[in-house]
Amino acid sequence: MARRFSVGPGGGRLVIASHNAGKVREIGELLQPWGATVVSAGEMGLPEPEETGSSFVANAELKAHAAARASGLPALADDSGLEVRALGGAPGIYSARWAGPTKDFAHAMAEIERRLGAASDRAARFVCALTLAWPDGHADTFVGVVDGVLVFPPRGDRGFGYDPIFLPAGADRTFGEMDAAAKHRISHRAEAFRLLVAACFAAPA
Repeated sequence: MARRFSVGPGGGRLVIASHNAGKVREIGELLQPWGATVVSAGEMGLPEPEETGSSFVANAELKAHAAARASGLPALADDSGLEVRALGGAPGIYSARWAGPTKDFAHAMAEIERRLGAASDRAARFVCALTLAWPDGHADTFVGVVDGVLVFPPRGDRGFGYDPIFLPAGADRTFGEMDAAAKHRISHRAEAFRLLVAACFAAPA
């Protein structure tokens, strides 16, 4: 059974187990109605654990447990990425690594376009695993997926990562062209978050 996160009268403290500013911002915005006091792993100076898992779920759990142990607080970790069907699911769990140590996603998007070449299949999906872990080792994990297609050249300068090349199914704007509110209604992270709050958070007052 999922464990409930208690906010309490002063607001519960929750660590976002990420050094990715874009992820921290999105998760913080999604958490805002629930009154949690959010602090990122980067702000706390927590080390980034090596992501040795073979799936999004395994890596989310690894990062959440590491942050919860190091901080002594509940920790929420996201592991997410882009899976391209014609590339056998790549870049997948290596989505961030394709951008290199400088987080150059323009290079990563160009690499996807290069590898696709003349392939007509442009189907892709974003996957997000969210894990909420406690210092005592308990954890709950939730997964969200959004399907779509890839478009080139990249469109839009909003969002982060691969957002400018991802056109969600049924939409006429890429994630890179959507404002935050529009993206939060349909994204993989928002879907995982809806499952998380339904299981672990009390409804906002």
